Amino acid sequence: MGSDASAVVGAEIRVLGLSGLRVVDVSIMPKIVSGNRASPVVMIAEKTADMIREETH
Repeated sequence: MGSDASAVVGAEIRVLGLSGLRVVDVSIMPKIVSGNRASPVVMIAEKTADMIREETH
């Protein structure tokens, strides 16, 4: 996630180079946490849902 050359998704969780595709998964995190990954994935999903809602209104 980010804007560097190794990023797959941008700040809005959109896959770079493709339109209309978002990835909401732990794999988009630049550094994977060593503990339980459930909470970070839930937060990524909630933030993405908020962004999508803002776009549609």
